[in-house]
Amino acid sequence: MPSLATLAALTAAGAALAAVAVAPAAGPPAAASPRVAAPSPGLAPAARWAWPLVPRPAVLRGFDDVGRYAAGHRGADLAAVARQAVLAPAAGTVVFAGAVAGRGVLVLAHADGLRSSYEPVVASAPVGTVVRAGDVVATLAAAPAHCGATACLHLGVRRGETYLDPLLLLLPAEAPVLLPLGRPG
Repeated sequence: MPSLATLAALTAAGAALAAVAVAPAAGPPAAASPRVAAPSPGLAPAARWAWPLVPRPAVLRGFDDVGRYAAGHRGADLAAVARQAVLAPAAGTVVFAGAVAGRGVLVLAHADGLRSSYEPVVASAPVGTVVRAGDVVATLAAAPAHCGATACLHLGVRRGETYLDPLLLLLPAEAPVLLPLGRPG
């Protein structure tokens, strides 16, 4: 068990590293390009969305923050059943409904500047349709499957060119848990 002095030293070192990690880089700003980032600074707790599948699905694969140019998983895969209804998680407007790389894709633009995408789907709402949270916007395509032999819905979220973790909009915020230091008593 580390001593309190050791814990204090580790905490101070961690704080110093965190300060360096968030310090702005010197030089001109980089050109805008797609990137992956956690949405915590831009998402308020009131921005929670409804699940796009009912009942609430299992998460088969979560968001993978991989960087600007690396291959990765910029969304979440939700367990589903072929031809299952896909619901709008929040109010928005259908801005794309069509095929991308042989898969059906639907994209909603939301008033808060977010865009949500769903694949593989068969769109039931055409481009320009204004939807409310809970409206059916598509059905899960029978093929091709995004998750191999397991049916799933891929949910992606972007703000501008920045990819965000959709689970942060869907899952309730967890209360912090404080654990005691040392032994009780």
